[in-house]
Parts: sequence; structure tokens; C-alpha cells
Amino acid sequence: MDPTRAKQVNDAVRALAMRHRAAAAELLAPLGLHPGQEVLLLELHAHGERTQVQLAAASGCEPPTITGSVRKLESAGLVVRCPSPTDGRVTIVELSDRGRSLVPALEAAWCELAERTLSGLSGDRDRAPALLGEMATGLATRG
Repeated sequence: MDPTRAKQVNDAVRALAMRHRAAAAELLAPLGLHPGQEVLLLELHAHGERTQVQLAAASGCEPPTITGSVRKLESAGLVVRCPSPTDGRVTIVELSDRGRSLVPALEAAWCELAERTLSGLSGDRDRAPALLGEMATGLATRG
């Protein structure tokens, strides 16, 4: 690829990532959340209680990042942490009642974010998730 085309691709991806995060922040702020926290809450909603290691794997974040995020969510009353009954080294996280009550608004914000993200797409919107997934896979399999 020539440098001009490389700049176009990299600038477009960078702009998309920055604007997506800004839109997420705007939509999550009224819920008292920051970007990234919604991923953990939605993971807990979809799969029930999880270990912090499972949350790290599902979110693509490092365990220390998850530990900090879970602490903040616990302080906000959205999750409950407890030690595993079978392994004292493991912490289990689950949604609190307050966290569960936030899920419908969170899902609505998540849907709005996806709609905004695809709103400028002139092509086939149904192909967008697959194409973005292929791009992410390409980055993950190199280096």
C-alpha cells in the first residue's frame, strides 16, 4: 500500500474510534457510566456472575484494568463482588439490583450508539459488523 492510501485508512479508523468513544461517553454520562463500563455490565447481564478473569477476557482488557473498573462499579452500587466459595484467590462479580435496573437504559444507549455509528454509512449496513470484525481480526493476527 502506498503512503497516501495508508494515511487515508489510518486517519479514517482513528477518527471513527475517537468519535465512537465520544458518542459513547455522551450517551453513557446520563447513566453515570464511562466508556468501557457498559461492556462489563452488559457481559454480566448476558451471562450472569463472572470472575474478574472472565470479564477481562470478554472485554479484551487486562486484569488490573478490570479490577479498577469493577471497584468503581461496586462503589456506584452497580455490581457486587464476593470471593469464590471454592477458590479464595478468585473474585466473583454479579450485577446488583441497581445494576439490573440500569440494563434497559444501558441497552437503549448501546443501540443508539450503534445507530449513530452506522448513520453515515452509504453501503450495506448489514455487512458493517462483519467487515469491522475482519479488520479487528487482521490486527490481532499480526505482530
